[in-house]
Amino acid sequence: MPKPPDVVASHDAAANFAPLRPRLLRVAYRMLGSLSEAEDVVQDAYLRWHRTDRGEVRDPAGFLTRVVTRLCLDVLKSARNRRESYVGPWLPEPILTPEFEPDGDDITLTLMLALERLSPLERAAFLLHDVFGVGFDEIAATLDRDAAACRQLAARARAHVRSERPRFPVSAEQGRAIAAAFFQASRSGDLAALTSLLAGEAVFVSDGGGKRPAAINPVRGADRVARLLAGIARKVGAGASALLAVQSIDGLPGFVSCEPDGLLQTTALEIVGGRIVAIYVVRNPDKLRRLVGGAAAAGPHRSAGRP
Repeated sequence: MPKPPDVVASHDAAANFAPLRPRLLRVAYRMLGSLSEAEDVVQDAYLRWHRTDRGEVRDPAGFLTRVVTRLCLDVLKSARNRRESYVGPWLPEPILTPEFEPDGDDITLTLMLALERLSPLERAAFLLHDVFGVGFDEIAATLDRDAAACRQLAARARAHVRSERPRFPVSAEQGRAIAAAFFQASRSGDLAALTSLLAGEAVFVSDGGGKRPAAINPVRGADRVARLLAGIARKVGAGASALLAVQSIDGLPGFVSCEPDGLLQTTALEIVGGRIVAIYVVRNPDKLRRLVGGAAAAGPHRSAGRP
């Protein structure tokens, strides 16, 4: 018995959409810095795709990228208002990547933070053109601007973020070694070891979202950062944290740990010349929900021992 037309249409829509979903999710995540919001946007795009007369769409990938970008621009309007009232520093929702390198699009956490300083249109033009290879004519149709204006948007964005691209990316082996050494030094409170790992201008940024203890402002300078971490280790006790995984966090060397309160935490390290110049810690449980049962499934390695 043949299937009803609506069932066939639903199957065709899903079959055409599925291969494009990973790219669309990457576009949305890079635009928003939140995987949960990105997934909502992509799902909304799918529903719109399902309602579209797909026979009239010559380029499904371009059409859906345009839909996702426009939805993200709408989300960013409200997201900016929420971030202005956010408690403490805001960091993107951490994404675990399999290797100590960006996941194919040359975007790291530090670059995503630089994107946060752009206008939504600058961010969209830069990501679509420089990262995802979309032509300016297509970007113009997406942003409802002419191609020349979109080139200017991308150029301004490029000038802002150029300095954030790593000149000498850390190797996987070196990144893993420094991340493991930092975990051990920070949890043992070894002030000398911490100081040896940090660059003089090192900065410590922690995102608790007002839901877990975190520094309300970035802490700057190797001495202050080392003393802060040593003080925390003395307060909670050596060995109180469990190392769950040493791996890339948003394209930076880092690790996932279970902290004394029983909740997860991610730590990403920006490394230049063999020294840590920035430490990005996400403690907000809302941003770590999807890590539960993921990195944790690997099993803990107590900080009292070696990673």
